[in-house]
Amino acid sequence: MQPSWTGFYVFGGGGGGIWDAESNVVSNPGNIAASSDQRLGGDGWFGTVGAGYDWQFNGPWVAGVFADGQFGSMSGSLADSVFLFEGREKLRDSWAARVRLGYLVAPSVLSYVNGGYTGSEWSGANLSPIFVPASNPNPVISTPSFSRNGWFVGGGVENSLNIFGISAPGLFMKTEYRASYFDRVTLPETITTASFAPFNTLGPTGFSDTFKPWVQTVSTSLVYRFNWTGAPVAAKY
Repeated sequence: MQPSWTGFYVFGGGGGGIWDAESNVVSNPGNIAASSDQRLGGDGWFGTVGAGYDWQFNGPWVAGVFADGQFGSMSGSLADSVFLFEGREKLRDSWAARVRLGYLVAPSVLSYVNGGYTGSEWSGANLSPIFVPASNPNPVISTPSFSRNGWFVGGGVENSLNIFGISAPGLFMKTEYRASYFDRVTLPETITTASFAPFNTLGPTGFSDTFKPWVQTVSTSLVYRFNWTGAPVAAKY
């Protein structure tokens, strides 16, 4: 019996990724640039879970909709280039709702592209001086946690475990690349520890850090397709 890709599926797995961000310092209020853009970055690992529905049509073509979430910690730098402060910024989790279109290069192997809407949650950051005077007990500037939405594009390959000689009807493996793009956000700086000029009092610094990230990930997941029955046979497309 020739299996069909039409039906529901669930998946879970993990992967790794990197993020890059354009960032500068602006006055607060006014958003007047106090520094030029600089490139920041981070990396890390994550787990992912999701579900979707596919529809096979016109022979080897497959279209579908699905949603997933990624949970982990991709950590990197956030810097204030005016006061020469630096701290750690983390991408904590993200989610995506999307569509995909694929072509069956073999009855049990799907090559696809996808794209859609995505959201992300980022940590706050505690920034400390890059050059710390001996008399300085580590003053700190903080920025708030934030959410950011955007869009993504990607693609991958999904295949039955049978091609590896594993008899597991309904079980598949997929490997996917994704690039996500998010809007710029403005993060006001707050002095949380004050011990030397110009930070002798707690409160706003009068400046904000801007942050415009884009994220690249590669993941591998185990997929279970609820409708998969029968043994794949050779097909001529």
